[in-house]
Amino acid sequence: MREETVMPLGTLGIIGYGNMGSAIVKGLLNTEYFMPSDIHVSDVDASKLEKADSEGHFTHLSISDLGEAADTIIIAVKPKDVPGILGELNTISPNTMIISIAAGVPIGMIETALPNNPVVRVMPNTPCMVGAGASVLARGMNAGDSHVEKAKSLLEAVGFVTEVPESLMDAVTGLSGSGPAYVSVMIEALSDGGVKMGLPRKTALTLAAQTVYGTAKMILEKGIHPAGLRDMVASPGGTTIEGLTVLEGSAFRAALIYAVEAAALKSKELSV
Repeated sequence: MREETVMPLGTLGIIGYGNMGSAIVKGLLNTEYFMPSDIHVSDVDASKLEKADSEGHFTHLSISDLGEAADTIIIAVKPKDVPGILGELNTISPNTMIISIAAGVPIGMIETALPNNPVVRVMPNTPCMVGAGASVLARGMNAGDSHVEKAKSLLEAVGFVTEVPESLMDAVTGLSGSGPAYVSVMIEALSDGGVKMGLPRKTALTLAAQTVYGTAKMILEKGIHPAGLRDMVASPGGTTIEGLTVLEGSAFRAALIYAVEAAALKSKELSV
């Protein structure tokens, strides 16, 4: 049995054990920074509490009880449920840090309910489930550098983390928050193209996904600009420039730009 590691975040409370809340927990456990018993879970869905309990976490029917037990609390619920949760957290210590991943919920709303607590707002994305997430955070007025570093230490366990002003969070939602869906459509379409040209479905899907993964890895790790990588592949008069010509003629680039814009504007519209 491994030795228990003491994290600077201490005990962690998760309110909402859905896709994102459980993904963060899985990522943290994969890093072995947390013991299962370091994590406290509350959810209105009894089946999710049963699942968390089977995984070795403390479970709480009462949010206020979870608030008393956790040094850091992640709010991972639907925006409409946040006001009620904040009302149940009004007895927590002012030293308890609140990390909200509730989409569209502004920091000011949380600080109004919990004026003495440090608050960090985060927009994660689903690749957190495999330790390859892209999370963006914004700090509240009571959150200092030490709180931001604590939030980063947690989120870096499940991927990349950066900080922006809260005013840019809707743009983040449109890009990295919704981005996995755009990339999934692209991978599916590339796979369909391979099938159309005779490849077995499984082979086509694997090649498409691995190609996207490898290309992203080169851009991130080698620091190659996307245009430079494109030019490395597109030799004069070759096959790739033929494909690129079709993409340009189909407004592929513009479609992605408009998708990010549309999602960002919808995020702003839905903000509570």
